[in-house]
Amino acid sequence: MNKIVTLGLSAALLLSLLAGCGSSSNVGNTVSATTEGTQSETSSIQSGQEAQSAAAEPDKVLRIATQTYPLYASINLAHELGFIDEELENAGYKAEWTDYASGPLVNEAVAAGEADVGHMADLPAIIARSSGQPIQVVSGVATGEKSLAVLIPTDSDIQTIEDLKGKKIAYATGSYAQHLLALVLDQAGLTFDDVESINLGAADSPTALETGEVDAIVIWEQFITKLTEEGKAKVLIDGTGIKKSNMVLYAVSEYAAANPDAIVAFIKGTERGAQYIKDNPEDAAKVLAPIYSVTEDVMAKILQNFDFTVALSDDDITEILTVASYANEAGIIQNPVGEEFIDTTYLKQAGY
Repeated sequence: MNKIVTLGLSAALLLSLLAGCGSSSNVGNTVSATTEGTQSETSSIQSGQEAQSAAAEPDKVLRIATQTYPLYASINLAHELGFIDEELENAGYKAEWTDYASGPLVNEAVAAGEADVGHMADLPAIIARSSGQPIQVVSGVATGEKSLAVLIPTDSDIQTIEDLKGKKIAYATGSYAQHLLALVLDQAGLTFDDVESINLGAADSPTALETGEVDAIVIWEQFITKLTEEGKAKVLIDGTGIKKSNMVLYAVSEYAAANPDAIVAFIKGTERGAQYIKDNPEDAAKVLAPIYSVTEDVMAKILQNFDFTVALSDDDITEILTVASYANEAGIIQNPVGEEFIDTTYLKQAGY
């Protein structure tokens, strides 16, 4: 671009010099017109230089630690369709996306200073805050009682929660699946001491269940619907009436305070994704199915297990704080997490 500007200036100067060599009145008129043209061209070049200079300046950036699971379908869809990037660009920001396999890995990225926002289930976000990370929940992403469940093999002799006693149960330690299992066991008068806990991520748990390495897994979508539809597992119990399963967006407090427009833009883009799913469920399923490696029919069923919205109701906030209390009492976190963990300022600025 600098070469183009230099050539333009050279051409303008040459025209001016040539015009100055004339001697007749007609030539004088030409000189006047050429000079005006040169000034206009120079002005245009200067404006172009200013625009190029502004374009050359690095855009303000929002570094997003994302996860590709149906729990975050509104964000994944908004990313795929460009909604979030568009909202950020309108606010003067560039989005940088990095995908992670779980909430704890997102926490590690944020702790290492590699991300400004992250989205995950309630418990891992609470763990991050308790560990000293300067983050705050700034919006909701989704809720879904049926989106989290205890699965057992289709031919298992386990029939009740009580039957889990002494069994090997796989779940991701520090995930919201751990909290559901705690609530489920409590219903039967059991604790973690009554079962054998196996720390496995969501991607590895289905195989462990199929091969008989474990007796049950606690897992989320897309795995619940996929495994049950394929006849490889059945639901022993899900979160209905037990756990609301809040997915949240959190931001590094210092970044959010200095870049409120970026946070508001992200929230707006996410809500556009949520609204698209509500208004166009079939189209949304077509877009999302290949992302999660499921069929469109399975994807459509998965989406029915969620309520996607950025809004945080009083019930949502109460639920998140209840999970925080559980985590503190269970010794999962060392430092209590209270209402200061949730900041609805940016939601209000976004109009939600």
